[in-house]
Amino acid sequence: MAHTDNAAARWLAAAPPVPEFTAPATRAAWDARRAEIRATLWHLLGPLPPRPKLPVVKTLRREDRGDYFFEKFAFDNAAGAVVPGYIFLPRQPKGKSPGVLYCHFHGGQYDNGKEEMLKTSAAPEPPGPALARCGFVALGVDACCFGERNGAGPGGPQEKGNAGEMTAAKFNLWLGRTLWGMILRDDLMALDCLCARPEVDAARVGVTGMSMGATRAWWLMALDERLRAGVAVACMTRYQDLIAAGQLQAHGIYYFVPGMLRHFDTEAVLALAAPRALLFQTGDQDAGSPLAGIRTLESKVKPVYALGGAAEKFQSLVHPGVGHVYLPEMWAKTTAWLKQYLP
Repeated sequence: MAHTDNAAARWLAAAPPVPEFTAPATRAAWDARRAEIRATLWHLLGPLPPRPKLPVVKTLRREDRGDYFFEKFAFDNAAGAVVPGYIFLPRQPKGKSPGVLYCHFHGGQYDNGKEEMLKTSAAPEPPGPALARCGFVALGVDACCFGERNGAGPGGPQEKGNAGEMTAAKFNLWLGRTLWGMILRDDLMALDCLCARPEVDAARVGVTGMSMGATRAWWLMALDERLRAGVAVACMTRYQDLIAAGQLQAHGIYYFVPGMLRHFDTEAVLALAAPRALLFQTGDQDAGSPLAGIRTLESKVKPVYALGGAAEKFQSLVHPGVGHVYLPEMWAKTTAWLKQYLP
């Protein structure tokens, strides 16, 4: 490990310095800086295809599952792919319901995708039905290369899993854009679908996920103001600290945005969520989220929330002795947070 640490230190020392991020002194100064950071993020993600004003959604089936309703749907993302998804609806809502965009994890489980909403492969209980029972309309889609989209990338059905993901990343880099940007674009189209549902109160919509799903959640909060609350589990990652810890291998190629560290580190992205409610839950033994980076992120993001008088809306809970897992107590805190801020 010492050799890895020394190598990382040498590479970092030889790289251009990452501009320091600090909270501006006033709310007005932050509002101006915030607009600049968001514009930079969109630029770094690359020239993404314009999103349709509203996706054309085809409902493939609807089922009464006793204490909730279930639908499978799909939409064309106008970028070469059909995006399938699931939606879970409360059985007896009292008026319009709050909505939750659920982002699945990676974990190398390319066949999983949106099926995670019906399994305990990430959360300790199937998230889709559980969220519906809590009174939320929960919606999630297959990210590029996952679920029904495994083998549906530019390499065709013969390229699945990691091979398909690599090809999708290469294809997008040649077009000057990122696979990460395309994944987020699909998520934003899913958010468009969720907000357009007649059962949903579009003023009460949040996002959550674990691991890759967590990172999708906080990037989406940075990019779209419609998301009023978020919970990110097991991926509070500051990029410089990830490099210094020799843990770049902890994240797949989908995750990397060229040029980002020439502008800022993760704290600038997280700060864009302020003053909206954002909860992180991370294990201190999670190699993909070094503890030193978590502490730096906390110290840099909290002052931005304080500027807007919303210090209590940013929380980072670090679980001692815990790795890259989603504990039952974390799930309880996730649902409690969403209930509190999407009442």
